[in-house]
Amino acid sequence: MTQDAHTIARSFFAALSAADLPDTLLTPDMTAWTTSSGVASEKTSYQRGVAMLGTLFDGGLSFTVESLTAQDDRVAAEVRSHGTLVNGEPFANRYVFILRLRDGRIASVAEHFDPTPVQEKIRPLIQAAMARKGP
Repeated sequence: MTQDAHTIARSFFAALSAADLPDTLLTPDMTAWTTSSGVASEKTSYQRGVAMLGTLFDGGLSFTVESLTAQDDRVAAEVRSHGTLVNGEPFANRYVFILRLRDGRIASVAEHFDPTPVQEKIRPLIQAAMARKGP
């Protein structure tokens, strides 16, 4: 199970880097909790968030796995990200993800990260995009 869990986790981070989290990787009832949301979101909300995040980067946001630890139905991952925002600013962050697996797919994600770079660099881009769309 450990090797399978590592493979699933690495596929998850490759999908995050591609800003495309496919249904085949996730259980139908998958939920996600993130530092910025603070609530358990349903699968489609998390998938939309991943896709939207990808649009904020010129060339995408790359996730690099530093370590994986698997036990029972869980994978703990230490991860770094880096990319260049569409406004030309560099972005980087550190994360700890806890993935819960069921039947070879991800059933839940807990995404812990430093909120400061998100608040300082990503939030203004999201707010500007929302303002352009209007009410």
